[in-house]
Amino acid sequence: MLRLVVLISGGGSNLRALLDASDDAEFPARVVAIGADRDAEGLAHAEEFGIPSFVVPFNAFDSREAWGDELVDQLRQWQADLVILSGFMRLLPPRAVEALSPALLNTHPAYLPEFPGAHAVRDALAAGVAQTGASVIIVDHGVDSGPIVAQRRVPVLPGDTEGRLHDRIKLVERELLVDVVLDIANGQLDLTTLA
Repeated sequence: MLRLVVLISGGGSNLRALLDASDDAEFPARVVAIGADRDAEGLAHAEEFGIPSFVVPFNAFDSREAWGDELVDQLRQWQADLVILSGFMRLLPPRAVEALSPALLNTHPAYLPEFPGAHAVRDALAAGVAQTGASVIIVDHGVDSGPIVAQRRVPVLPGDTEGRLHDRIKLVERELLVDVVLDIANGQLDLTTLA
């Protein structure tokens, strides 16, 4: 059984998709803990599913490095096989990335390397592209620059707003993430070969 720890900063919609998938006894992965960098709305999923949660507030530390060290200490307690950043809106410091990689995944609402950064959906609309996408990557030291594990295109439709397009991308992100976790758990995907 693949042990997952999911880190969130917001509502945790990708987290919810993993929790729903792992509700199936046949699904070969389980979320063993949920972490956040703030009092995130998505921590309610932890309570609903009876999963331990923890918060490592960024502002409680003198430096990003000290915060990252504490976060890694918390993660190690859960003996996770895979750490997933799911709407986690904070860059991990280099030591944390090195401690966790390549078993450190992130989802992104664009077809990377197109539109990296925090405003990917807005940037895609501003660029006037006909399609964008969703990606799952291994986290590296850059911003959305790690090795691509999986991705899929999403069309930009006439009249799309940022919210409408983002909602469609999120559906694809959730499917990709669940499929990637399934492939890792079943031994069909080895992250060490991609890193």
